[in-house]
Amino acid sequence: MESLRIIENWPVPNAAAAVVRADGTVAGTHGPVDHRFPLASVTKPLAAYAALVAYEEGAIELDEPAGPEGSTVRHLLAHTSGLAFDEHRQMAPAGQRRLYSNAGFEVLGDHITKATGIPFAEYLYQAVCEPLGMTATTLEGSPAKDGVSTVADLVRFAAELQAPRLLDVRTVAAATSVVHPGLKGVLPGYGHQSPNDWGLGFEIRDGKSPHWTGAGSSPRTFGHFGQSGTFLWVDPDARAACVALTDRAFGPWAVEAWPPFTDAVLAELAAR
Repeated sequence: MESLRIIENWPVPNAAAAVVRADGTVAGTHGPVDHRFPLASVTKPLAAYAALVAYEEGAIELDEPAGPEGSTVRHLLAHTSGLAFDEHRQMAPAGQRRLYSNAGFEVLGDHITKATGIPFAEYLYQAVCEPLGMTATTLEGSPAKDGVSTVADLVRFAAELQAPRLLDVRTVAAATSVVHPGLKGVLPGYGHQSPNDWGLGFEIRDGKSPHWTGAGSSPRTFGHFGQSGTFLWVDPDARAACVALTDRAFGPWAVEAWPPFTDAVLAELAAR
C-alpha cells in the first residue's frame, strides 16, 4: 500500500506499519515489521483480551468485585473503577467517571494472577500470544504499559479482533461497544472528551474531537494508542485494521502525523 510509505516522513528513528483486512489477509506492510518496539499503552488491549479469555474459561466473572470498593473486573477494564492514573488511590466512586488508569490494569493483572495461579505475563502468553503465533511478544512488567511486540505479531492480533478464534464473537462485540455510556473524562494527550467512550480495554472513537484516528474513521473504530508512539485501530466499517509502531515518544509530532496517515490508508482501501 502506497499510503504506508507516509511513515518514512515521520520524525522518528524507526517506524513500521501494516494494514490487515477483516478476512485476515495483509493489505500491505512497510518498515521493519519484525523489529521489537515498546508498546506502552497498546499493551492494554492485549491484557484485556487475556482477561476476556479468563472470563470465558470461568476463572473470573466480569461483575465480580476487583479493585477498590464497589469496583468490578468490568469497571477496571472500562476505566470506571475510580482509581487514579498511576496510583492505587480511588478518586471517584466506581462507575461514575471515566478515569483512565494504569493502576486499574495493574490491579486487574494481580486479580487474574490470583484467580488462575499463573503470573499474568505468563497467562497473557498462554492465552493470547502463543495460540495466535505472536512469538515475539512479551510482557515485561505492568499489564498497563510494559508490552514489547512487533508489527508482524500485532497483525495477527488485529486479524483476531476482526474474526475472533480465541473468544466468542459476542464477547468481542461487547468489549468493543460502549461500556457505562455517557461518562466524561480525559483522553490522555487529547484533553477532556464528553462523552469519553470506552469498551472493555478498547477505546472507542465515536464522535471524539480531537482524536488520534482520522477524520474519515468511522464512529465504530476501536483500538488504542501508546505513549511510545504506537497505535492499533480497527475500523469495522472499512473492514480493516492498522498497526503502526515507532520508537519516539508520543507528542505533537504524532498529533499532527497520525490522522492524515489514517485518512490516507482509509482512502486507499476505499479505492481498491
